[in-house]
Amino acid sequence: MASGEEITVCEDEVRSRYSHLEKMTDLVAVWEVALSDGVHKIEFEHGTTSGKRVVYVDGKEEIRREWMFKLVGKETFTVGATKTKAAINIDAVSGFAYEYTLEINGKSLKKYMENRLKTTNTWILNLDGTDYRVVLEKDTMDVWCNGEKMETAGEFVEDGTETHFTVADHSCCIKAVSSGKRKEGIIHTLIVNDREIPEVVE
Repeated sequence: MASGEEITVCEDEVRSRYSHLEKMTDLVAVWEVALSDGVHKIEFEHGTTSGKRVVYVDGKEEIRREWMFKLVGKETFTVGATKTKAAINIDAVSGFAYEYTLEINGKSLKKYMENRLKTTNTWILNLDGTDYRVVLEKDTMDVWCNGEKMETAGEFVEDGTETHFTVADHSCCIKAVSSGKRKEGIIHTLIVNDREIPEVVE
């Protein structure tokens, strides 16, 4: 009797180990997408035998389809506080090989990020031991900090504009000044406690 119990334990152990392995092999793509409200992680599981499709955004399950007879196609969902439209395209390359591409707002991830570099400025700063990610959307002049849209006050000054806001009781200001060159356009600078913060490229 005791030996029979032992066998059952071993079988369960093998089964749990196998199901964990199966779950790991279904993860086919991981992307990191920098949006105004933060950097989001998108993970995609595709079971090529069952046709299973699972989309995770920041570790939270957004879509789950268990049995799909069609292995190619598209899954659409939204990302972040701004509900940015995203889609994963599943294309057959050859035989049982598949290609997965992520689109953000109808553009390939590469094109979207290139466009984003032109339309936003991003700064990373540390205040009182906490990291803050500040993003300026140049077209709307909206300012985001660690995923929240900030209350701002804009004013015209002699050489351009200033957008004032507060982060953790520190007064912040984004200065917009013309570069004097047509190609460069307007230069945005973040100043916190009278100190210029260097811009980062994500």
